[in-house]
Amino acid sequence: METGVVVLIGLFFAVSVYLMLSKQLVRMLLGIAILGNSVNMLIFANGRLTREVPPLIPKHLYTPEFATANPLPQALVLTAIVISFSFFAFLLVLAFRAYQELGTDEVNKMRVAEPDDNQTPPQGY
Repeated sequence: METGVVVLIGLFFAVSVYLMLSKQLVRMLLGIAILGNSVNMLIFANGRLTREVPPLIPKHLYTPEFATANPLPQALVLTAIVISFSFFAFLLVLAFRAYQELGTDEVNKMRVAEPDDNQTPPQGY
C-alpha cells in the first residue's frame, strides 16, 4: 500500500512541476494547488498509514503500552490544507484581476510594462 502512495506522491510532484512551468497563469495556479496537495500527502505518509489506536495514555502509565497514531502529522496537514486553500483563493482572485486589466493570461504578454499603443509622456515643459 505504501509503495502505491509513494508513486502517487511522486506523480503529483511531477504533474505540479509540469503545470508550474506553463505559460498560462491558470495552469500555474493549478500546479501550485497540486504541489500543496502532494506536500500534504507526503507529510501524512510520513506519519504512518497503518490503523493504530488513538494516542491516549492511561493514568497509571507514563508512556503508551503499544504503538499509537502520531497526531502531529495530522495536525500539520489540517493546518496546511486551510492555509493552502486561502493562498490558492487569493492567487485565483489576483489572476482574475490581472486578466481583467491586461486581457490575457499568458505571462509573456503580461511582462510588458508599457503597452505599444500608449503615447510617450511629454519630454519638455
